[in-house]
Amino acid sequence: MIEKILLADSGTGHSQEMLKALMEIPFIQRAFVTVLHVVPPQISADAMTEKWEEGGKTLAKAIQSLNLDPNHAAAMLRQGEPKDVVCKVAEEINADLIIMGSRGLKRLVSILENSVSQYVFQLSDRPMLLVKDDIFVRKINRIMVAIDQSDAAKECLKLALSLLRDIKGGQLILVHVDSNAKSAEKTGAEAEKDPSLAFAVAEAKKLGVAYRCLIAGGNAGEVICRLAEETKTDLLILGSPDRRPSIAKGLPDLDRLLGKSLSDYVRVYANCPVLLTRTTG
Repeated sequence: MIEKILLADSGTGHSQEMLKALMEIPFIQRAFVTVLHVVPPQISADAMTEKWEEGGKTLAKAIQSLNLDPNHAAAMLRQGEPKDVVCKVAEEINADLIIMGSRGLKRLVSILENSVSQYVFQLSDRPMLLVKDDIFVRKINRIMVAIDQSDAAKECLKLALSLLRDIKGGQLILVHVDSNAKSAEKTGAEAEKDPSLAFAVAEAKKLGVAYRCLIAGGNAGEVICRLAEETKTDLLILGSPDRRPSIAKGLPDLDRLLGKSLSDYVRVYANCPVLLTRTTG
């Protein structure tokens, strides 16, 4: 259930458009939205005053543009390092979803350039919806879920079905990637009969949600991004297991940052908004 949404609004990018698209979905409309704008530290008091005033105007403009129900929304202006403040506020309000813009920087570049979204993605255990600056946010009709036998995939499926069951004309796109397979892609009835998608198909049928099945071999990240583009996916939901030991919760996962992380690859290269669920494992 998504009852509390944190929109980290910087005044740029497409995060506001993403929230508007989400708020058209009945499942989301009951959620309480906190719109956060963070003013970074400045070198002087005068500069801080100026930036604080600018931040207030940016926040007011965002609230007006979003046209949210005053009884289900709050504006929050904070001072500090944006990446730290977003994580802190998400904890304070117990957010079920964080929406952020993202420049789509590659892993090492994002470390060197101090990417706020990358930092929050690493250190928060809450689902994140990342919206790259260079994509077009569309009305949500087609939602893709990458399916395997993991608990993360099952959580993604559950969320996708909750969103889609009230969307007229909506479609669930179920994708299974077998990295060891060399055969041609399976689609239609052939893909639907594949055991890897059986439980997902059963759940979609149970709720009366229209679905489409695709099975392909190859590199999972590359295949998922390609299929998202070919199917004109409006929202991609992907599980992102948190592999950090509890003692390292306050530190970036360098293995994920520098290694071959599926969620990292998809968030950089997918041409649609990416919702990364978080599970422990």
